[in-house]
Amino acid sequence: MLIRRHRTAVIHVVGLTRSLIGEHTPHIAQFAKAAGVTTVVPAFPAVTCTAQSNYLTGKTPSEHGIVANGWYNRELAEVQFWKQSNHLVGGKKIWDVMRERDPKFTCAKLFWWYNMYSTADYSITPRPMYPADGRKCFDIYSWPYSIRDDIKRALGEFPFPTFWGPAAGVDTPQGRADAVSKWIAESAKWIENKYSPTLSLVYLPHLDYNLQRFGPNDPRITKDLNQIDAIVGDLIAFFEKRDVKVVLLSEYGIVEVDTPIHLNRLFREQGWLTIKNELGLELIDFGASKAFAVADHQVAHIYINDPSVRNKVRSFLEKQDGIDSVLDDKEKITAGIAHSRAGDLIAVAKERAWFTYYYWQDDSRAPDFARCIDIHRKPGYDPVELFLDPKIPAIKLKILWRLMQKRLGFRMLMDVIPLDASLVKGSHGRNNRAVDNPVLIARGVPATESISSAAVCHLIQTGDR
Repeated sequence: MLIRRHRTAVIHVVGLTRSLIGEHTPHIAQFAKAAGVTTVVPAFPAVTCTAQSNYLTGKTPSEHGIVANGWYNRELAEVQFWKQSNHLVGGKKIWDVMRERDPKFTCAKLFWWYNMYSTADYSITPRPMYPADGRKCFDIYSWPYSIRDDIKRALGEFPFPTFWGPAAGVDTPQGRADAVSKWIAESAKWIENKYSPTLSLVYLPHLDYNLQRFGPNDPRITKDLNQIDAIVGDLIAFFEKRDVKVVLLSEYGIVEVDTPIHLNRLFREQGWLTIKNELGLELIDFGASKAFAVADHQVAHIYINDPSVRNKVRSFLEKQDGIDSVLDDKEKITAGIAHSRAGDLIAVAKERAWFTYYYWQDDSRAPDFARCIDIHRKPGYDPVELFLDPKIPAIKLKILWRLMQKRLGFRMLMDVIPLDASLVKGSHGRNNRAVDNPVLIARGVPATESISSAAVCHLIQTGDR
């Protein structure tokens, strides 16, 4: 039986690519020079949940079933995004395989997705509490439960408001732009000092925010590169001092975009979308629609309830200027995404395009959640949640008023998100140029030109490309 003889920390730097490693990332560049950089042919789609599931199972979505960050549940007739149960991910996970080889093996899974109810030994993930009175209370979930209180006593509260939304990646009077990634890095040190796991999986999201806001070529990104480099450099030194092998990894690269595509608005014009009125606002009735799109960055799953329109839908999609390709059954098999959760068709955007979930034709009829940070209720990924609405006068005063209402126990909507998709300048999801693809960097293993996303799992287990 093969027994693992070294401990490993996988530091997952979201959005890191070859093109971003250089003078503004001296610690990462030094590590890359000594170790060599391997390009990862990204998962399809190249989004968080799919990529991480590839890395941790060595499988593709055809087998593990994570076809995007969210999908349409055909039985419930609901679109569900950002669920957290690890039971959703099919196949053996890396920690299960390694534990079979070495019964003393332990794994810490820190802020990687699908972190609840896994068989990893130690885990921490963001998880609000939702009391019956309608409040949302920021918190974390941990396993074992004792970690939650112990680590908050040591590090303070997790800076949840800056994990996602307009405050993410932005300096505020309440904290630094890199506060979330810094807290996660400190949690990795805390776990290492307390438990010394065989494998630590550490997720650092800092680059994700402004790369989507501004695009990868905006000069404002320099500050973000400096900040994440300092955090990563400190973690590398910490782990290597403890004789822990370090692997730097990313899951996708973010590219410049300037063309949002509103598929559901187009489908509505064709008569395929069914809209219901609730309290004067519009919602998609998914179960009653002939066809609709679930958008996730540069990839959209198209679900078709009425088989008679399938060919029409495909022909229509293929004629749209911003769409690069449309995957049907045969193409889904080739792409490794032939799973029952996947759309009947899958649309892939062109290089500078991305898909919104928008379906209303009049902003006054948009659902109330459209102007809020609401990652679970929106039927698609919404990067516009990274912005404050520039049309709202004295918006910071409005936010303070909303927070005061919340503190006094009143129900309120933090309705400060714009409905302007043109604000977004960076996206991901499709396979782009090699220089824009994710990377893997590890000492002691000769770099190769590229490896597949699924092959990363084997490399982490064995250290052998």
